[in-house]
Amino acid sequence: MKKLLTLLCLGLCVIACKQNLHEKRVIINEAQLLQRLKIISHDSLEGRYFGTPGNIKTQHYLAKEFKSLGIAPAFAEGYIQRYPHTFSGQRRQRMYPVHGGSDGLLNVSDTTVYGGNVVAKIEGKLKETIVITAHLDHLGVIEGEIYNGADDNASGVAALVAIGEYFKNNPPKHRLILAAVDAEEIGSLGAEYLFKHFPVDTTQIVLNINMDMISHNDSLALYASGLYHYPSLKEPLTHLNSPIKLLFGHDNNKNINEDDWTFSSDHRVFHKRGIPFVYFGVEDHKDYHEATDVFENINKEFYIEAVKLIIQAIEAYDSYLHSSHD
Repeated sequence: MKKLLTLLCLGLCVIACKQNLHEKRVIINEAQLLQRLKIISHDSLEGRYFGTPGNIKTQHYLAKEFKSLGIAPAFAEGYIQRYPHTFSGQRRQRMYPVHGGSDGLLNVSDTTVYGGNVVAKIEGKLKETIVITAHLDHLGVIEGEIYNGADDNASGVAALVAIGEYFKNNPPKHRLILAAVDAEEIGSLGAEYLFKHFPVDTTQIVLNINMDMISHNDSLALYASGLYHYPSLKEPLTHLNSPIKLLFGHDNNKNINEDDWTFSSDHRVFHKRGIPFVYFGVEDHKDYHEATDVFENINKEFYIEAVKLIIQAIEAYDSYLHSSHD
């Protein structure tokens, strides 16, 4: 009888914990979230193309934001992880800083350009690490038009800072690495460099959560992609509470009705090394990779709720992955 009562109490505790998760309200600074997105997608940053002054300004802005929130840099050298990339055998018409301070159209051939990831960390009680990524670059200036990339991917980067602020105030069990990575648009160069020069042992990485385009969907639907490959990661997402729709899919190349996003963004860097990922994003819209992807065209209320939903998901995985190691 005592054993039965003990099991009953444990069962009630589990139910209560799930109910608390459902009822818990995620509180973030919504105005600041939108303001950060607006700043990162402003004309003054000229589309944040890899290696350009606007991209570099974005790196410094994000480093300043992390520092102001009291979130530590992931590297002893600071928040910004610089790295070179040489466009050997390629020719690109792009705006690049030219030695001597003059900026202009440069035919890039065998030219070295420097990128920069912005990487912060929040220590947990565990050595196991959850890596949260969002790419900071976009398409820059094309034929005189600025491609601001508000959804793609100022939305993910602004969310990254808000997530850092939330978990600074609500410490996680796992260590969190918060990485605004560069050069996704030209092949995930920043994510590759980060993984090869990671601030902690990469064998400690248990999950990558990637955000790329999370602010613009007229159907108010956000996708969590990757669960086809890692089905055990679906269960924690079934206990979340949000006014927007969380859908699963876009991760099976056998499904002819959906694009397969498995290798479509920086999570591919982790997936190809066998590290589980969940990719949060929206389906392509009319402003995708267009000059019309601006702050005014995002769904602001949807975006706020998407960020809160992703924070819930991180909390759920933080508990789920911890219990799976016990």
